[in-house]
Amino acid sequence: MSRERVGARAVEGALDPIAGSAVARAIEVLRGLGPASAALALLGAVALLALTQGAAAIPPQTVLRVLLDALPLVEVNANAPATWERIVVDIRLPRVIAAGVVGAALAYSGASYQGVFRNPLAGPFLLGVASGAALGAAIAIISPLRVDAYGFGWVPVFAFAGALLTVLLVYLLATGSGRLDNVTLILAGVALSAVFGAATAFILLTGGEEARPIFSFLFGGFNTASWQRIAWAAPYLAVGAAFVAVYARTMNVLQLDEEQAAQLGVDVTRTKLIVLAAASLMAATAVAIAGVIGFVGLLVPHAVRLVFGGDHRRLLPLCALFGASFLIAVDTFARTVLAPQELPVGVMTALIGGPFFLWLLRSRRVEVS
Repeated sequence: MSRERVGARAVEGALDPIAGSAVARAIEVLRGLGPASAALALLGAVALLALTQGAAAIPPQTVLRVLLDALPLVEVNANAPATWERIVVDIRLPRVIAAGVVGAALAYSGASYQGVFRNPLAGPFLLGVASGAALGAAIAIISPLRVDAYGFGWVPVFAFAGALLTVLLVYLLATGSGRLDNVTLILAGVALSAVFGAATAFILLTGGEEARPIFSFLFGGFNTASWQRIAWAAPYLAVGAAFVAVYARTMNVLQLDEEQAAQLGVDVTRTKLIVLAAASLMAATAVAIAGVIGFVGLLVPHAVRLVFGGDHRRLLPLCALFGASFLIAVDTFARTVLAPQELPVGVMTALIGGPFFLWLLRSRRVEVS
């Protein structure tokens, strides 16, 4: 029996029989559609649903006509009030795209960390990368530098520096004996996350009015999403994703022992440094857009790996697609379940991802050390 099928049955067994059979049927449907088709179909359906939900309930067919009419060189009679068009194009669409981009970036970077460290518990949140990026962003916000200087944001630059510093510290602490220790890796990430979180809170409490935007970073959310923010984030995410994708096949070799990978011609140290830097750039940019949103980089890659296997050439793009769908769905729920009050997205992902993480720790099928 294949490893991914064993993993799928482990997930089903952790649930009650009814829920387990539902999960089994969902997995078989996804396999029947094919990985790429299933991921794209799910993303399209979730995004369309998100665009219809809010204070003004807009029918799906109207949303589709408005979107088509907004495309260049396409003329479609939307047959919708002007206010609906503004709601879809100027308010909901940037938010949905931002949630999708951040979800894709976090899941993609999480899969990259897990591949490099050969640890299914690694991720931007548990390694402290998200907290380090948030601290860097907080420093940029209270610094005298202009946030939008020279056509790009200093916030993602400082966030990337914080994320990269964090992952390097975690790596050095976990390899003190010459070999990477997975238990120390997670413990170091949790400890650094607590330290950086405290430093960010100190800046928030002592920074005055200038530090007020930092508050949104602590819980995560997309209520400030805009086309401009998506535009300046796109280059950082594209560069990070491209560098990781180049090393997708090499990351498959890294799943062997490092000595075996070196014998096969892989420059292990160089590969790790490049992938970690690229993944940290993506995680830092996600934090700069939406703040600290935890567990997406842990939950999504693990679930995708169980269903579709661990080949990084397929795993990475699927993680991006399913990660986008997941965070769009969570954001839609967070902004509608108690409307007009909006729940922080980071709180919702913690409520979902926390129990999943505890299940991973308890599962005998996950090798922690």
